[in-house]
Order: sequence, then structure tokens, then C-alpha cells
Amino acid sequence: MPSLLAADLTRIVGPRWVRERRAELATFSGDGLPTHESEPKLVVLPGSREELIGVIRLLYQARMPFVARGAGTGLSGGALADGNTVLVTLTRLDRILALDPVTRRTVVQPGVVNARLSDAARPFGLQYAPDPSSQTACTLGGNVAENAGGPHCLKYGVTTNHVMALEVILPDGTVAELGSSQGEAWGPDLVGLFVGSEGMFGIASEITLRLVPIPEAIYTLLADFLSVRAAGEAVSAIIASGIIPAALEMMDQACVRAVEASIYAAGYPTDAAAVLLAELDGRSVTAAAEAGAVATILRSHGARAVREATDPADRARLWQGRKKAFGAMGRIAPDLVVQDAVVPRSALPDILDVIADIARRHDLRISNVFHAGDGNLHPNISFDRRDAALAERVHLASGEIVAACIAAGGSITGEHGVGIDKREYMPLLFSPGSLAAMCAVRRVFDPLDAANPGKVVPIHACREWRAGGVA
Repeated sequence: MPSLLAADLTRIVGPRWVRERRAELATFSGDGLPTHESEPKLVVLPGSREELIGVIRLLYQARMPFVARGAGTGLSGGALADGNTVLVTLTRLDRILALDPVTRRTVVQPGVVNARLSDAARPFGLQYAPDPSSQTACTLGGNVAENAGGPHCLKYGVTTNHVMALEVILPDGTVAELGSSQGEAWGPDLVGLFVGSEGMFGIASEITLRLVPIPEAIYTLLADFLSVRAAGEAVSAIIASGIIPAALEMMDQACVRAVEASIYAAGYPTDAAAVLLAELDGRSVTAAAEAGAVATILRSHGARAVREATDPADRARLWQGRKKAFGAMGRIAPDLVVQDAVVPRSALPDILDVIADIARRHDLRISNVFHAGDGNLHPNISFDRRDAALAERVHLASGEIVAACIAAGGSITGEHGVGIDKREYMPLLFSPGSLAAMCAVRRVFDPLDAANPGKVVPIHACREWRAGGVA
């Protein structure tokens, strides 16, 4: 028998779009983070803006907390819901509502897949710049929640740099308009506050985004090195030259070998200690000059070889290896923790040595594929979660990697969010006063802690804040 709540939700979205059976809930018990799982109380899949508003208002009236979910590709456990929480899945809200090539603006629903937007814009000579590795699956609503980046964020910026306006459903069902589709909005930057809030402030029901022209010329270079340190030093030298590539990505030998042994093989040299994928784009003359200068810098810093993609198909092949690297890791072990931390570019060579030492001490397989141009590291820890002792070593190593990045002047996350996974590390980076301020901001939007409860800010911090009489 359906529960009373399920019956009420069914009246809004129809019987096909409410999930309550254990077998159905298991499908939604995890995301891209293999170390955390939990089954929601039930799952509801609204199919229109009006249904979404109705669902949130009903949940508010029932004092039932909820978690918004897109494709479930997140890597921080940010879209997990427990048995006391409803999972609101947004994949049916997948319409591109408007696309204006003159103003280079588009309005989309949150369930639109990232890559589909660029496909729709391409006939007009436009593209959507943020390109996470999961772009063929991840949704734009999830990108907004996590402030997603991708390889090309080095030049083009992360999601927040491309969001102009939002229609959001607040946790009580109120509809609010943030930002302006006509340009910079007056007053506080509420769009900037909402983007990256990980669903704690509500749900973006309509998203107005900037599109950018497809570059006139694109030069993609692959350089290989006999040491990871030399590759890291080459990255710093490129940025120090004043050239900002569209992308500057690094993969170490373990990652390269996994890719080349998979269906995503891209022709990377498997005997290299590290490879760098550099892309320069823009006007033909400018991009060509920058590509030549970068090639010279790479060679002067020890690159064994530097080759340029010969045509669009060759370029796509080189990028396939990088974008599908996480999938290729499945050849190493059944589970993968993708860490996400940031260090100053100048610290890259040293921090990679530290990560290698952490791997040796904990007897773990750690491979590195990351956005070298902005120091956004992705140490990938391959393991089998069925081995409890091994899983514990993974947890300890993750904590040591995060602490080392903070000590190097960095941060605990670059683009994957905090969610559940990084929540325990927040006090390493933020003072009690800063954490209390985060709790206070959250309560402005969500006084009942209804939206994505228990994420990002350590629970004890908000309890202490409320106990202090600030609530």
C-alpha cells in the first residue's frame, strides 16, 4: 500500500513518477562517490515546473525534508537522501526553453544534459563553455548546484561565470527570480550565492545561461615527460609567460596506462611519467602564435615530445582519453574515490610528491588526472569497498591529501563540492565564526533545514550556532 505521502505526491505527478518500493529506491541510493550510500524515504520525479512547485509546497506543508538530484554523477555524496528524506529527481525537466543566437543567451530547465546544450547551440556557431568530464550525462541543474568546472574553465570560467539569472523554488515553495537576463543585476549577487550552494537554498527551476562563440581556431598539443615534477614545472612556466590556455590538463603514468588499455585509448605514450594536454584557441593568428610559444616552453622544460592534433578527429581522440579517464580506472579496481582539492600552481610538483608518499605509506593505487592549469587536483584512489580495511585506508589517505593541500595554501574542493564527503574537513579550512556565518546564511533561505539537510557544513557547527542564540 502506498503511504499517505506517496498518495499525495501521486496526485501531483501521476502514479508512474513516484517510487517507494525498496527495489526502486536502491537505484537512487548512491551517486558517483562509492563510499556513501543511503536509501531515500521515497523518490518523486516531477515533469513540469508546475509539478515541481506543487511537490515542494506539499513537502513543506508536511514538514518533510527533500534532496534535489539530477543525473547522480556527483562525487561528494551531495545528492544522497536518507530514509527520512524525499529525493526530488529533476531529469524529466529536460527542455531547452529558449536559445537566442543574437544575444547569446539560453534558458533551460535543470534536467538538460550539459553536452546537449552545446549540441543545440553549435548550428549557430555557439557553445556552452563549462565542460565537466561527465558532460555527456550530468545535468545543468547539478552543474549549478556544484558550480561545476571542467578542463576549459581555465580560460572560460566555471558555471557561475555563465549563469545570468535563475528562477528558484525556495524550500517553502515560494518562486523567486534571481539575477537578470539583460545583464548585471542591481544589488547583492544572489545568483553568485545560489550557484554552488549544493541544493541547500532550494531548486533552480529555470536557468538563464551565457553562450560563447566557437573559437575560430583551436590548437591541441600533447607533451610527454619523463618525470611528473618536470611536467608540473612546465605548467607553472606556461602560466608565468602570460599565456592562458583554454585548457591545461595533466595525467600521470598510472592514468595513461589505464586509458590506453581501455576502449578510450587516445595514443598517449605509456612509458611517459606524465603527459600534458594543452589547448590554445581564439583568432587564428593569435592562437597559432600562442600554440608555438607553449610548445617552446614545453620543450625547454623537458618535454620528450610535443605533437599537435592533426585534425578535429585527432583532437577529439586526444580529449576522449582525458574525459573518459575516470571510466578507464575501472580496469584497475571496481571502485574509485576521486578526490578534489586545489593548490597554488607553483606547489604542484611538491604536492604530487606528497601524494605519491601517501600512496606508498597506505599501500594504495593512486593515479592523478587533473586540471593542472588552475591547480585543481584529482587524485584517484582505486580500491574495492568490500574490503573494510582497505576502505579505511582510503579514508585516511583522503584526509591526509586534503590536509596536505590546505598546508600548501590550497582548498578542500575545486569543483566537486563538499556534500557529505568533505564535510568533516571544513573545520580545517574555516574558523568557527565562518562556519556560523554559513549556517546563518542557510537559515535565511531555509529556516527549517528542509533542503538537502546535513550537507556541506558540519552538523555540530550549526547546532552550536543555534545554541548560541543566533537562530
